[in-house]
Amino acid sequence: MPLLPVTAESPIRARQRRGHGIGLAACVAILAGAYGLEWIVGMEPCPLCIVQRLVFVALAVTFLLGYVHAASGWGRFVHGGLVAGLAALGAAVASRHLWLQSLPPEEVPACGPGLDYMLGAFPLTETVSMLLAGSGECAEVHTIMGVTLPAWTLAGYILLGLWALWICRRPG
Repeated sequence: MPLLPVTAESPIRARQRRGHGIGLAACVAILAGAYGLEWIVGMEPCPLCIVQRLVFVALAVTFLLGYVHAASGWGRFVHGGLVAGLAALGAAVASRHLWLQSLPPEEVPACGPGLDYMLGAFPLTETVSMLLAGSGECAEVHTIMGVTLPAWTLAGYILLGLWALWICRRPG
């Protein structure tokens, strides 16, 4: 005999749980692909790639919280808004990355120091601003199926943001 009564989950909560679970799985798949490209294929991530990975990690955590909470009231809008905001941030970083890749070679910024060095030598705010500015290594173009990696991540951010808004909609 269970200690707590078992009740059926409401359709709204079930939809929230399912939707956030799908978003979480998508984030995990994207991150697995990124680490696979690094560890198996040998592509070293540039500073903007690292920032984009961190945004996908934040999205995954937010989707996980939405899955656990499965809000049926106003909380579903909070979760949807958090994911949409993080997705917009990621889309902005990916757009910056695409812009850097579109520059002519003479306008590409010089390569900067590595992330480990920047974290040890500069304050966090300056490190973040240098990361977001990008460097010459961010202008290297790698493609998968003819599409650049930042374009794939931009598509991922847009789709995840739209997905979050879709799952927090009104039922019916």
